[in-house]
Amino acid sequence: MKADLVIENARIYTLNPAAPRAASLAVAGGRILAVGETVARHIGPGTRRVDARGAAIVPGFIDSHAHMEGLGDLLETFDLRHVKTVAEVAAIVRQATAARPAGEWIRGRNWDQTNWGGQFPKAADLEAAAPGHPVYLTRVDGHAAWVNRKALELAGITRETADPPGGKIHRDAAGVPTGILIDTAQGLVGRKIPAATDEQVRERLARAARECARLGLTTVHDAGVDRRDLAGYRALIAANRLPVRIYAMIGGAGELWREYLERGPEIGERLTVRSLKLMADGAMGSRGAAFWQPYSDDPGNTGLLMLTRERIEEAARQAAAKGFQVNTHAIGDRANRVVLEAYGAVLGGANGKRFRIEHAQAVALPDFELFARYSVIPSMQSTHATSDMRWAEQRLGPDRLLGAYAPKRFLKLGLRVANGSDFPVEDPNPLWGFYAAVTRQDHQGRPEGGWFPEQRMSRQEALESWTIHGAWAAFEEDVKGSLEPGKFADFVLLSEDIMTVEPARILKARVTMTVLGGETVYSER
Repeated sequence: MKADLVIENARIYTLNPAAPRAASLAVAGGRILAVGETVARHIGPGTRRVDARGAAIVPGFIDSHAHMEGLGDLLETFDLRHVKTVAEVAAIVRQATAARPAGEWIRGRNWDQTNWGGQFPKAADLEAAAPGHPVYLTRVDGHAAWVNRKALELAGITRETADPPGGKIHRDAAGVPTGILIDTAQGLVGRKIPAATDEQVRERLARAARECARLGLTTVHDAGVDRRDLAGYRALIAANRLPVRIYAMIGGAGELWREYLERGPEIGERLTVRSLKLMADGAMGSRGAAFWQPYSDDPGNTGLLMLTRERIEEAARQAAAKGFQVNTHAIGDRANRVVLEAYGAVLGGANGKRFRIEHAQAVALPDFELFARYSVIPSMQSTHATSDMRWAEQRLGPDRLLGAYAPKRFLKLGLRVANGSDFPVEDPNPLWGFYAAVTRQDHQGRPEGGWFPEQRMSRQEALESWTIHGAWAAFEEDVKGSLEPGKFADFVLLSEDIMTVEPARILKARVTMTVLGGETVYSER
């Protein structure tokens, strides 16, 4: 067979243990045809030949936990990730109101109170900035909202409003809501924001997909989709506008989940739906993650458990019977144990169901072994460690920190760690995630030697976590995750060899070309 495309003169990291390095590869019909010395025989008059000029090539990156519509929405609003004061946030909100008619909602994302000392902001901080607009600003972890008085009024939230199950309304000493809503309490206001149209959803997904292609992501595990997301993906696929493969998790055990239980998994080359996303607790940054003992910096608060063990076990039984996977968000040690016990009641022992815990962020030391006992995949995000290390010990204390953000503990048990970013909570750039995994440092190289350096991954482990382990976590290791004959021709060319350069240069690396199914979906040339 003659190749459609041949890449030559490259440094290819195949992640095929039988032939880990190569200089060339051939593609035909969207799949890898040959790798290495046999490529030459497949070159014909119609073959497109690309001289990589010594560039490094790796399998397309797989983000195992992300939120596509959230990224698309962020790209059309404003990002508060690096804003250092409440006053700066207010100034950005004021600027956003200038071109908006009175009464229109002002939305933004990624504020972080740890940027300005740790105190949660208040509704009053936004009053002068947007007196005629309701404001809804999502915290960086997605588990808290900061709203102004107008938004509270529109939602009818007063001192008499009860906390919803799995949520918390922050209140002052007099019981008056302050403007901070935790976890499910966000919905009290969020439901009042006009829903995006089908077209807006579709365009957000398209915008996010283009950004993924630019960054070298060829597969994204979308952690919590609804009916409109799936319709948007299908429309983009039909129009040839989806330059990334999607492994979709159904968001919650509702009507859409029940429909899929009847019909069974949906498996395709660009869109697969075969998993359920559950939420066991909140996030550590907003003190909603569920722990056995109180937060070290918030005595009396053990966080919020959003699902009971019984509810998780019920969904797990349904999924196991119908060929679906369950992927449950669990951050605190209590939430992780509850999920593991619920899974264990269904799975019994070692198995091939590939149930996952999303984040597995703070695990009690005796509970790591339960992941191995029940074959549970830890789906982790390396940049969470380097973002949270500024304040994690304040929340957890030194003892609990030993089991937090600890991928090497899982690897030593023989488990596959599937890496991701949780974008838009973190930046979607997988090269930054790779850097965080191998250095445990921020972009300024702090702390020296890395934060808990014994948890650093080797470069090989990190690359596997961003490729073949992500494929494994989606039952897709036979078609993606490494560069071997028969697999999808999903790969990226890099400006730097991330497997050999000095660590600081990883941050300067760029994806110069992204290839999906043999088609160039991004090129900086």
